[in-house]
Amino acid sequence: MTKLNQIIAVEKSVKGGTLRDLTDAHHGLQKPALLAGISRTYQPKDEDGEVLPPESTRVQIKAEDVLRKTAAVMTRLFDVTATKDWANCVAKADVVVDGQTLLRDVPVSYLLFLEKQLTDLHTFVKKLPLLDAAEDWNFDESADYWRTEQVRTIRTKKVPRNHVKAEATEKHPAQVEVYYEDIPVGYWTTVKFSGALPARRVNELVDRVEKLQHAVKFAREEANGLEITDQRVGEVVFDYLFR
Repeated sequence: MTKLNQIIAVEKSVKGGTLRDLTDAHHGLQKPALLAGISRTYQPKDEDGEVLPPESTRVQIKAEDVLRKTAAVMTRLFDVTATKDWANCVAKADVVVDGQTLLRDVPVSYLLFLEKQLTDLHTFVKKLPLLDAAEDWNFDESADYWRTEQVRTIRTKKVPRNHVKAEATEKHPAQVEVYYEDIPVGYWTTVKFSGALPARRVNELVDRVEKLQHAVKFAREEANGLEITDQRVGEVVFDYLFR
């Protein structure tokens, strides 16, 4: 029997081939010269008249033939798509992570949805903000965010000082150089806060997303391995349309 994943594998090529054939048929039918034919003979008026050979053009495209070929080509597409869609109504699988069944009897269409969403979530989780590893953080339950211990630092102020390089004399003034000295004037007590996450937490979330991604892909493959019944709907449709 046919399996769902086999039908999925050929559906794209069948669609592409059908589109090309339908386009070619459409273009051919838009050329009146290809559908037209003629046959004519010439008879001179009298015995001394000019004799001309007969002329003929054959019909190259017959619309009914195009309809039959179109029906045959599109019947394959209709059947393949119907087989896939009918099978998708019954193709289901469980999503299992570490031996625990998270979701039961999930349809293939929803498994595909989950795969896409989990890809986006993986990108989102990987870029979550991390706590600065250079600091020691503790979680403040009352404030619901992370904080560091108090750190006390000195605040200084630059105060100008004079340095006499040469004393004054009767002939020359004193040579004085101005310099600045850092003088302690107070203390800063600093506590840092953060709403970011520890690297351990982010790694844990990434691991969970990746495990679920693998489980969903496995479930989809399992569902797509279902043995299915080939549907034959195209012939019925085109028997009605082109009879």
